[in-house]
Amino acid sequence: MAAQPQYEELARQLSAFGAVKRGMGRMLPPDCPGGSAAVLHLLGRHGEMRMSKLAELLAVDMSVTSRHVAHVADRGWIERLPDPADKRSRILRLTPDGEGMLTQLSERYMEALAHYLQDWSDDEVDHLNTLLERLRDSFGDCRPMPALGSRLPDSAEQTTRTPS
Repeated sequence: MAAQPQYEELARQLSAFGAVKRGMGRMLPPDCPGGSAAVLHLLGRHGEMRMSKLAELLAVDMSVTSRHVAHVADRGWIERLPDPADKRSRILRLTPDGEGMLTQLSERYMEALAHYLQDWSDDEVDHLNTLLERLRDSFGDCRPMPALGSRLPDSAEQTTRTPS
């Protein structure tokens, strides 16, 4: 297990990483803010789905998801189809225009990463990808932790420990 100063430095680095994320967000087209880009990305990655599943993947409230979905639907990037299993629900699916926007977003991100990481080796980029994946996995589904001073459930303790 790492020492407290290492965790303090990690907290500072993660906070500073927000600037990187904001910089990447500025590369989005003006008519496709971050929430809209996330909707397109998730539909492109996972395929058509109900709005409830999309909200779960976005880890935001249904009202927020609904606003993002309305934004991309108004631009013709997704379609909302009746769910054959439940006529009250809608299935969200990318349209060809949505797939085109998703391709444009991906190209912008790849160009930006290639520009900013041009002096990184392939091994360094691979190592960062591996560490970020491990960090994300360590957080699991990002449910709130118990109140400070509370004991983590045994299962959480086991998943948050790193091998010695």
